[in-house]
Amino acid sequence: MNIRYLLHNAYGIGGTIRTVFNQANALCATHDVEIASVYRTSEVPAFTLDPRVRLVSVTDLRPDGSRWTDEAGTNSRLWRKTRRMPNPMPHGRDFRYKRWDPQVDLLVIRYMRAQEKGTVLISTRPALNLLSAWFGPRKLIRIGQDHMNYRSYRLRLQAQIKRAYPRLDAVSVLTQADLADYREALGDAVRLVRIPNGIPARTGAPDAERDRTLIAAGRLERQKGFDLLIESFVPVHEKHPDWQLNIFGDGKWRKKLTAMIAERGLDEVVHLRGTTRNLDAELTRSSIFVLSSRKEGLPMVLLEAMNAGLPVVSFDCPTGPADVVDDGGNGVLVPAEDLEGLAAGMSRLIENSQEREAMGLAARATGAQYEMHVIAAHWEKLFAELTGRTAGEPKIPAQRVSQESAEESARESRR
Repeated sequence: MNIRYLLHNAYGIGGTIRTVFNQANALCATHDVEIASVYRTSEVPAFTLDPRVRLVSVTDLRPDGSRWTDEAGTNSRLWRKTRRMPNPMPHGRDFRYKRWDPQVDLLVIRYMRAQEKGTVLISTRPALNLLSAWFGPRKLIRIGQDHMNYRSYRLRLQAQIKRAYPRLDAVSVLTQADLADYREALGDAVRLVRIPNGIPARTGAPDAERDRTLIAAGRLERQKGFDLLIESFVPVHEKHPDWQLNIFGDGKWRKKLTAMIAERGLDEVVHLRGTTRNLDAELTRSSIFVLSSRKEGLPMVLLEAMNAGLPVVSFDCPTGPADVVDDGGNGVLVPAEDLEGLAAGMSRLIENSQEREAMGLAARATGAQYEMHVIAAHWEKLFAELTGRTAGEPKIPAQRVSQESAEESARESRR
């Protein structure tokens, strides 16, 4: 089977890119898999890709319109002109496509239309899902992935989703909560399925000896809530001055977060460590993972941390954490943006080594349920269901996921 993924930028660093690479690596042994990157920002991707997976660039452009081999900021006259115009296309409601570039739109559509009959086309963000719905040929099996959650989108984008997604063959979401929201929005108009993110299988046991370190990771942007984490760590540091907090990732909030750390006198204990190609090694050396996001889909780094045997202290933000964090079992779940609760959760695990160890073992068991060989089986099942009809026949009547599948997903989320 031919499987084609459409990514905004396969050369960046983020959970969507990592989970798509994981999927492609798991499926390429039995399928012809290709990842198409709309934009390109470097010579090679940041994450490891199986040599059997082809990586192609649809436009060879940076998001600013320049070619990735040129000096950043140099762009064409057409680009400079069209970038000043609001995007008239439906996918312009997605914040990454709010400015119009007809050249990019045309090349993405051409890529979709060049695929062979019966190819599975998997788009990975609202703008690409909308382009696939409106312009992807019906000879393809078109699956739209949502890596965030429906309620996080603005109302105008939600309206476009309601209009366009029924044209797709299926829509996959990450969590039970998001599945319920999409059912409420779309009803029986399209096949809906919950397939969580998958992580590589762990080889060997995590380190027995761990540092007195809490760890967090993600883009240094508002969504990830590292400003909330730094504020919450102030009382933790006062009680436990020998514990450190490492934050991995990079982004436009780096300068702001650096200033926050300095203003609160945390320079010696809170460290912005930048990006790393070996986050797993950092996880296995740490003692507690903290998730301070304002919103999520199903964060990959949360699953990876649990698979490394780390107990979790997490905001119950929409969505994701509640699907995998069992409060008091494998971690501590506190109300969204509750700074006192987050601080109390961190102190609780610092002060109780036995509870920390027990939660870490439970977290490891939870993380194993999301290893890629388990999740790949869900994708194979969906592919089999969608290809059960002969290409060219009328589209399968839209329907919800079967009760059996829904119950199976619910059982998984409670494990």
